[in-house]
Amino acid sequence: MSLVDISAEVQQAKARFGIVGNAPALTAAVQRALRVAPIDLSVLITGESGTGKELVAQSIHNASSRRNKPFVAVNCAALPESLLESELFGYERGAFTGARQSGKKGLFEQANGGTIFLDEIGDMPLALQSRLLRVLQEKQVMRVGADSIIDIDVRVIAATNQNLMAKMEEGIFRSDLYYRLNVLPCHIASLRDRREDIVPLFLNFIGQKSIPNDLAARLKSYDWPGNVRELENTAEYYT
Repeated sequence: MSLVDISAEVQQAKARFGIVGNAPALTAAVQRALRVAPIDLSVLITGESGTGKELVAQSIHNASSRRNKPFVAVNCAALPESLLESELFGYERGAFTGARQSGKKGLFEQANGGTIFLDEIGDMPLALQSRLLRVLQEKQVMRVGADSIIDIDVRVIAATNQNLMAKMEEGIFRSDLYYRLNVLPCHIASLRDRREDIVPLFLNFIGQKSIPNDLAARLKSYDWPGNVRELENTAEYYT
């Protein structure tokens, strides 16, 4: 499987708002996501790595009017800059060496009518940020090597584990793009900020109703830098 196949795909958004946990920080985030889901504007999901940002993005898509349309996910950090532009916006026949003879639809075209999820948006190269901004403003894309534009109707949900405000101050993330994406913000708390959810999540992962008290105490005392992803890996090891 190629890097492009791994990093960018049209997929079925399976997740819905069945997120395990009752901590106030999580409840507030879910309620916020439920409120923004039917509002057809851009969403920026922030939170540490492993907190479940893509699950929230899928849930927002499935609670929106676009639920029966494509959900396209792309990891902006995993694709090299040389491929990211052609993957996002597509290309015409003969646009560059190695291009398909038939050309290729970009991910924005593939997401037409639905949602595109731009994960790790903070790692998007600065040169591409201006082009993405134009796409969001004009709702049109131009394939690499093309001389015509294509109208699109796509909702953008972006996510990042980085401090975009700091990156803006450093001049490596465009402020106009930030404010275009951050129309409807949604923050997902880290697991250490909702420790009461650790044991219920662990039980859900292992498919049991209880665990020894000493194990529960150890799980709750650990900071889980990898968040829910690390907890799930630990549960798999435990079983």
